Amino acid sequence: MSSIYESLNALNSVSPIKFAGTASLGVNIVLGIIMFGVALDINLKHFKELLKSPKPLIVGVLCQQVLLPALTFCIVVLGKNIITPQVAMGMILVAACPGGNISNFMAQLAKGRTELSIALTAITTVLATFTTPFNFAFWGRMYLNFLGKRSGEGMLQALEIDPVQMFITVFILLGIPLVIGLLFARKFPNVSKKIAKPLRQLSIGFFVLIVAGALANNFGLFIRHIHYIALIVFVHNGFALLVGYLGARFVAKLNEPEYRAITIETGIHNSGLGLALLFNPKIFPAPMVGMQFVTAWWGIWHIVSGLALAIYWSYKELKGEGTPKTAKVNRIK
Repeated sequence: MSSIYESLNALNSVSPIKFAGTASLGVNIVLGIIMFGVALDINLKHFKELLKSPKPLIVGVLCQQVLLPALTFCIVVLGKNIITPQVAMGMILVAACPGGNISNFMAQLAKGRTELSIALTAITTVLATFTTPFNFAFWGRMYLNFLGKRSGEGMLQALEIDPVQMFITVFILLGIPLVIGLLFARKFPNVSKKIAKPLRQLSIGFFVLIVAGALANNFGLFIRHIHYIALIVFVHNGFALLVGYLGARFVAKLNEPEYRAITIETGIHNSGLGLALLFNPKIFPAPMVGMQFVTAWWGIWHIVSGLALAIYWSYKELKGEGTPKTAKVNRIK
């Protein structure tokens, strides 16, 4: 246990990830494109049936925006002898981010209710202007208070976050592209339908390349420390998927297409937003290497885990209530 903590703690003294200004700008641009693409997919028809029976929508938002951040706090507190403060704060930051729109494709592949996935991505993204700063500040402060009282790590000052600046940054990165996308979709509906899917695929591809490039530029650092980070992200992401699955299937007792969509939605997070925040000097004046590693690896791993689960479910026949209408709701036009 102590060897894991010592290895992760060594990240505090190493050189920060070499993320060039152009690459940081690239993350912001790609994130803006992704949000613009999400807006193109937002259609009132997606919400019409859901608003008549909003239970799946409410369950999905609660799983992602309430249960996962709370569970993440419990994980980092219980794992205080293994998980270092920076790594823990990185986990809290990822949990505070909204859903990623690649989940819409994965939900479709998994025979989940695609309209529900699209609606959840849109809603959590819109809410993220408020929920991301709030969840990060609330759970992060609780964790740091716990740490300060129990451990004497002296991390409170180093990880002090300006919630106003974070709110402004999130609004610029998410709110503005969403508004522009909504206006564009309303003004040019036919063009929006044609470009939404390829734009989403290109932006996700570019984001993966940027993250991979950042890791490649720090290959030595990556090799020395990623094995424990990979294990922590594996466990954290697994719990995220489990929260969505258990909450939607057994607690809320939703039908199979719905709980498949919510499971994937809860396990896929917009880690691009997390990276954009981490490399913003107004929010994090000092480099937080542990947080950077967690967020960057999440950006890769959740694609692997989400696709693996979606492919597995794609080979499993749907059973139970809700199955007859799956073919109808599973199409993204």
